[in-house]
Amino acid sequence: MNTQANAQAQYGITLLRVVVGLIFVMHGGQKLFVMGIDGVAGFFGSIGIPFAYASAVLVTAVELLGGALLIAGLFTRYVTPLLAATMVGAIATVHGSKGFFLPEGYEFALILLASSAALFLTGSGALALDDLLGRQPAAPVRAGRAAPAAKSADTVYATR
Repeated sequence: MNTQANAQAQYGITLLRVVVGLIFVMHGGQKLFVMGIDGVAGFFGSIGIPFAYASAVLVTAVELLGGALLIAGLFTRYVTPLLAATMVGAIATVHGSKGFFLPEGYEFALILLASSAALFLTGSGALALDDLLGRQPAAPVRAGRAAPAAKSADTVYATR
């Protein structure tokens, strides 16, 4: 991949990261500030989620804080599996039995699950706080073999 195409791809990943992070922040904020933890716990309990209060706190924190970390491009590879897990839970407990299409189906949760998985695989893209903090990305893997230790402009953002 040439340098210009790689840079464009990295900014595309950044756009995805920021938008997905914003969506998670908004949903976590809705749980915390609109529904309230007690309301979320009541709903979770009504659909049979065990440890409803603890689950409500955990899901709210993951969405709110995880979304903020995504927006910042900080710890992307650590937070995206947690965000993906919340979407697996949402599909399994709420949306999966209601068909594919919105307003009640699982299509929205599925795209957030897939986006979280994609960000886990690609890393945070350009303009990530990890870059400013000097965190070095792991060596990228190409065609089944490890890339050389020296990073070219094409591989700097390949993984995070």
